[in-house]
Amino acid sequence: MLEKIKALRKELHQYPELSGEEIETAQRIKNFLTNYPPAKVIEGIGGHGLAAIYSFGRGGPVIMIRCELDALPIEESNLFEYRSAIEGVSHKCGHDGHMAMVAGLIFWIKEQTFRHGKIILLFQPAEETGKGARAVIEDPNFKELKPDYVFALHNIPGEPLNSIIRVQNNFSSTALSLGILLKGKESHASEPENGINPALAISEIISQFDLLNVIEPEKTNFALLTPVHIKMGQIAYGVSAGSAELHYTIRTRDEGEMEKLKSVVNKFLIQVCSQDNLKFETGWFDYFPASVNDPFCNELILKAAETNHFKIKEKPFPYKFGEDFGWFSKKYQSAMFGLGSGENSPALHNPDYDFPEEIIPTGMAMFTSIIEQILKKKDNN
Repeated sequence: MLEKIKALRKELHQYPELSGEEIETAQRIKNFLTNYPPAKVIEGIGGHGLAAIYSFGRGGPVIMIRCELDALPIEESNLFEYRSAIEGVSHKCGHDGHMAMVAGLIFWIKEQTFRHGKIILLFQPAEETGKGARAVIEDPNFKELKPDYVFALHNIPGEPLNSIIRVQNNFSSTALSLGILLKGKESHASEPENGINPALAISEIISQFDLLNVIEPEKTNFALLTPVHIKMGQIAYGVSAGSAELHYTIRTRDEGEMEKLKSVVNKFLIQVCSQDNLKFETGWFDYFPASVNDPFCNELILKAAETNHFKIKEKPFPYKFGEDFGWFSKKYQSAMFGLGSGENSPALHNPDYDFPEEIIPTGMAMFTSIIEQILKKKDNN
């Protein structure tokens, strides 16, 4: 069983697909599910998402275990046999391992004799862009699933292998991307006074945004504004630039703090562009709502870790990264936990990262213990 799951993980790793393009990935998962066919498979949810439904009698709780299908636009530097065969695309967040763990649950499900309830394995598209979870939830085909509880995990480099990280309140931060377009006026480079060059405004924006950073994630007003792309003018030495664009990712602990920060950012842009006679446009996109852990679901995570005698770490504040699982927590009782992938593991989104297969049994044991707590309680009532 474990060797089949590992083989699936390597296959998924070798043939990654970007957000919104996960056609073959979903098909590979569907093929794997034939090892124990579900009562029903719903394809094309929220794009290329896939839901496998396993039913036990009538009525009872509906438990959804969610993972992600997509990879990243990163060229892999690893040279092992199963390295990415797709140029410029690779699984550098561990979604290949997450999928393998969730798909591998079918071997355990096959042996269960619950009298009530459903287990839904959800393979969600487009997590990396923040669009997939929302698209799944808003898909008409998702309406019939009606989950009572939704659970997920994320592997965490830097934490001891197979440790369980339980996060109080929010698992992950609110994240949002910002694009700023500045429009001035081009002129001859020898006569910049006849134009409006955005260079000074760029420097002021970068400096001011840096002052807005509160980089300690334990603080309630945590704010992280990271510049990711800047472009000004063109490589033409006789022309003083007349336009520019800046792109940032912005992270806060929750939606309330994000709204406050957006207001501050907008007021400053109006001020600086007014004084420099620049026109500007802003675009806010790639929204990741904070993933809020339901207290009851979080308690089930703790009990599952204790039952399996896994090392437990209590984290009192959210991770800084965004996770579109937050769309599920807006509507359903949900929780997400961290799974340590090794203190010496390369970081997520690094070219040399590779999901450690040693943690597959741990992730699966956590999910099965969570499911048992819910469905056995129902059977005993």
